[in-house]
Amino acid sequence: MSDATTFSARSSLRYLAGTPIHPQVPLVIIDLPKTSSVSVAKRLVTMRNDVGAMTLGRVLTLIIVVDDHQADEIIEAASDASRQHPCRIVVVVAGNRRGTNRMDAQIRVGGDAGASEVVVLRLFGQLANHGQSVVVPLLLPDSPVVAWWPHEAPSDLREDPIAQMAQRRITDSAESPNPKMALKRLAKTYRPGDTDLAWTRITLWRGLLAAALDGPPYGAVTEAVVAGASDSPSSDLLAGWLAQVLKVPVKRVRTKAGSGVISVRLDRKNGPIDLVRPDGTVATLSQPGQPDRRISLKRRGLAECLADELRRLDADEVYMETLVHGLGKLTPATKTASAAAADGETMSTGESRRISERLTHSPRGKLASAMVTAPPAPDTGDVAQVQKATARKLADRPTPREKQVARTPTTPRRKSTATPGSGS
Repeated sequence: MSDATTFSARSSLRYLAGTPIHPQVPLVIIDLPKTSSVSVAKRLVTMRNDVGAMTLGRVLTLIIVVDDHQADEIIEAASDASRQHPCRIVVVVAGNRRGTNRMDAQIRVGGDAGASEVVVLRLFGQLANHGQSVVVPLLLPDSPVVAWWPHEAPSDLREDPIAQMAQRRITDSAESPNPKMALKRLAKTYRPGDTDLAWTRITLWRGLLAAALDGPPYGAVTEAVVAGASDSPSSDLLAGWLAQVLKVPVKRVRTKAGSGVISVRLDRKNGPIDLVRPDGTVATLSQPGQPDRRISLKRRGLAECLADELRRLDADEVYMETLVHGLGKLTPATKTASAAAADGETMSTGESRRISERLTHSPRGKLASAMVTAPPAPDTGDVAQVQKATARKLADRPTPREKQVARTPTTPRRKSTATPGSGS
């Protein structure tokens, strides 16, 4: 055995024992063809016992049910999420069901595996229909189990064997061929512990809208309008949440497929609140009596959404209320967002872009940029100068250097030609 091979093997053992590994250690992959889950479990125990470690710093077992051609992308997202929630990741990949019964396993530790140990089980023949049987010996003892279906989920989670052993069940209706039907099916078969990543993607939207209503001018919402893609379950869930929480009529208007959530308007007697994201990255928030604001509101990545769902293992009651009751209060989206904007029912994306451009080039916007781009203060200076500069900042007045940088013309940025993808 070469020195490099010995070093990689020892590094993987230290990783399983909870000892930090140098970040440059490569990913170690151990293939176990034509094996059994008991043999895989014994191999993991043997690797731990070689270094005298009796326990692992894992907080849960994450079971992923995925097709073979999608496995690598999903494993990468789960590994990234495991850096916040160390876990054992068991990936169940269904292969050809017509062949002979066999299981090929693979153990991944170190490198890109994150703060986890990844066990990939590829099932063939009739064994592909009994994933729960091969998973049981690999579950961590005395720890919760989370199951995740990144793409098409079972038609009824209440009857699925893997779902029955999990305390938390994560689906993604956005990946379904028919997202609206997927939401209806989830609502019909819901039980505590179910959740969907389409709901996780609108967490920032819900937080911003709740914060806007908590501030002045205070007033009751009389109506709401949600503009989003026709194939966006996140838009439907956001509208359903508003209908359930605010107890007001919520109108759903549609945008082009793949655009995700675009805007929300909350009508009040003292003026509307408009939260609009025209480009999938930056949103504008407008409301009476308050200055317009630019807010970073990027689409959330898969690993980020998964990590959010792994933070809680109890039932999400707000999601349940929205899914089971809120969605039923919505009417089909018959009007386009452009038609709604022309009728004054919501803010157009063009108006939002103009507000964003105005805020970017306003004196305050330039000064905010100057605070980042201004050169550092000189190393030498007397106490009086420091006190004077501090007084200016406390009084929210720009320093002479910031004024100078703000007056300096900047090269305009070239507009991006990328089209926004699906999501929220």
